[in-house]
Amino acid sequence: MKGRSKIILIKMKVDTMDDQLDLDLLEKTINSIEKRADYVDIRVNETYSTAIIMKDSKIQEIRSGSDLSGCVRVLKGGAWGFAFTTQMERMGEVAESALRLADSIKSDVELADVPTVVDNVKSRAKLKPSDVSLDEKKEVMQDADKAAKLEKVVSTSVNYVDAEGRTAFLSSEGSALTLNESRVAMFLNAVASENGMIQFGHKSIGGAKGFEAIKNEDLESFGRTAASKAVRLLNANTPPSGSFPVVFDSELTGVFIHEALGHAAEADLILQNDSILKGKMGTRIGSEHVTIIDDASMDAFGYYPYDAEGVKTRKNLLVNDGILTSLMSSRESASKLGIEPSGNARSAVGDQPVVRMSNTYLKPGDKSFEELLEGMKDGIYLKGSRGGQVDTGKGIFQFNAAESFTIKNGEIGEPLRDVSLSGNIMETLMNVDAVASDFKLGVGFCGKAGQTVPVGDGGPHIRVTKAMVGGAM
Repeated sequence: MKGRSKIILIKMKVDTMDDQLDLDLLEKTINSIEKRADYVDIRVNETYSTAIIMKDSKIQEIRSGSDLSGCVRVLKGGAWGFAFTTQMERMGEVAESALRLADSIKSDVELADVPTVVDNVKSRAKLKPSDVSLDEKKEVMQDADKAAKLEKVVSTSVNYVDAEGRTAFLSSEGSALTLNESRVAMFLNAVASENGMIQFGHKSIGGAKGFEAIKNEDLESFGRTAASKAVRLLNANTPPSGSFPVVFDSELTGVFIHEALGHAAEADLILQNDSILKGKMGTRIGSEHVTIIDDASMDAFGYYPYDAEGVKTRKNLLVNDGILTSLMSSRESASKLGIEPSGNARSAVGDQPVVRMSNTYLKPGDKSFEELLEGMKDGIYLKGSRGGQVDTGKGIFQFNAAESFTIKNGEIGEPLRDVSLSGNIMETLMNVDAVASDFKLGVGFCGKAGQTVPVGDGGPHIRVTKAMVGGAM
């Protein structure tokens, strides 16, 4: 282990350290195998969480508890060995198991160099979820649920989740980190019905902070907004089909950037020949109005200060004025591509880190929403997303908007329902001709390789000169 003084230093920085996150034990574990390996790192995480489910104004389920787990990752002879446990006293055995696994495999993995770091990161929470009673958590859910009880709304569901976690990370290179994090979110779904027609509305709030992320929100507006979407859609018309100029709202902008461009900019997909961005570095992939950023260090739901490999996070400029300038990477993928690690290796302690997004967004421009509508004789305004699919290798996508409206002579017109948007990723980016100055980031979760991580995505309203629109599939 490089520099025991660093372990002592970080212990001095930590205000309180649970015995279960024993840095001495982790250091001892690394010391026991580091001379027989090329690289070793250990992560231990302890998380306290609460989940509450409310259906039609009644609490259906409350789950609360803690989880403690640790993993050892060993690189030897170009091969990874990985082992995991929920029993901290077995860390030595786990390390030996990881070493044996690395010995049994032949590969060519190398790691890009990163600075050695020693840090103790405190939680951003002002009001720790663990200090908030279950009654208060249920009360905010009830407030949101009550606000969603509009006429024609026949069913509501509210889900609340929070988690406080502490992670210790040590590596044979001398990095030593303790990370204290908190995350809170609430999701509301409303169902409206009339004359056999059923429509849905959804909204979410939260942040990588404490209970204040919910308490400080306008819960009446939160509930009414979700319910209003569902009610409005009951009287919406079916959409026209064909090529139209369109305007995306902030939510759909975020979903499009995350799904269509973000995943394609993950270095592991580049290496797997499953991205349209392979070989495109330094080339134009969008109009001059398109600047795309992934930033785990910002105050948003996908925040984390260091990734699962101990790499400090920062703002990563993926696309600058339409030019592809960087990718998201891990130490392994960065080494293979000859680039600098971006701090995007993410996973729970029980999984091997993979390249993941954090807070991914399109940078705001200088137009007002009204200016985006100017000159549009016959267009469509698309709001929100109900999912879809993307083929990052072929560069095509199909999304279903949550709600939509016609645009007639620069004015928002009648509502539309079940609108589908499809096309080619880079053609759509090239067709972005105006970007508004407003900005919003959403709250969500992203799945990849069987793993789920919290993310933020968003941006401003944008105008696309030409896109294929039709009925949702």
